[in-house]
Amino acid sequence: MGIWQRLLLFGGVSLRAGGGATAPLGGSRAMVCGRQLSGAGSETLKQRRTQIMSRGLPKQKPIEGVKQVIVVASGKGGVGKSTTAVNLALALAANDSSKAIGLLDVDVYGPSVPKMMNLKGNPELSQSNLMRPLLNYGIACMSMGFLVEESEPVVWRGLMVMSAIEKLLRQVDWGQLDYLVVDMPPGTGDVQLSVSQNIPITGAVIVSTPQDIALMDAHKGAEMFRRVHVPVLGLVQNMSVFQCPKCKHKTHIFGADGARKLAQTLGLEVLGQSLLEDCCGSGKKIATPSE
Repeated sequence: MGIWQRLLLFGGVSLRAGGGATAPLGGSRAMVCGRQLSGAGSETLKQRRTQIMSRGLPKQKPIEGVKQVIVVASGKGGVGKSTTAVNLALALAANDSSKAIGLLDVDVYGPSVPKMMNLKGNPELSQSNLMRPLLNYGIACMSMGFLVEESEPVVWRGLMVMSAIEKLLRQVDWGQLDYLVVDMPPGTGDVQLSVSQNIPITGAVIVSTPQDIALMDAHKGAEMFRRVHVPVLGLVQNMSVFQCPKCKHKTHIFGADGARKLAQTLGLEVLGQSLLEDCCGSGKKIATPSE
């Protein structure tokens, strides 16, 4: 029941044809009754809404062979989310060579992992008819970009996208992985909800640049994961500073300390900051030695 319905039912107010309010129906007694019922009604509405939202939600099922899932997300595009996801996977592998790491790109409309991981080709099928990830730098990778031509747009409606996400989650033979890093699409829509509700997630990393508009959307992204009960591990501030390659002078082109201030507001940590430079776009990685 919306606020206007509650006002009409419990506040004793009727609306004239001209749009104005008439005198209270029933006088002060009706108004007192309305105030008493509005609080109880609000609580009832909250409980009812929680019950409705919990209905029909998919039961979380782990991805076979995967121990920990870390999602990398952003409130908006263009902030270096995929760059962060790629380098996080590489850093996990570099930190402990005994760990098996996978990288899953669920950005169906704009897959970036094939280019950033310098991978091309179609995945082979296992004997159980599951797709086998492509490998580079010791990382097992799967992306929609392996299933369509590089220049071919994915012109799909929501149901087809969700079907593709389900296949990427359930029809890939990952073997045994210690960590699976998931590169999420930007925003807070169907894909984010589907992934969060279908598989258990260890934590989410939110990526932003220092501008106010990017931080505002990052705030929304963090709140979305909290609402679906996914722990937010912290923030990463990308494109923090530009360093001149000649004189080494540093310039905060997009501002400074934006992520730190947002992290304080949300009660989170800033996990790291990165320079504004061309790395993954050219095939060069921050977390690996030069080839």
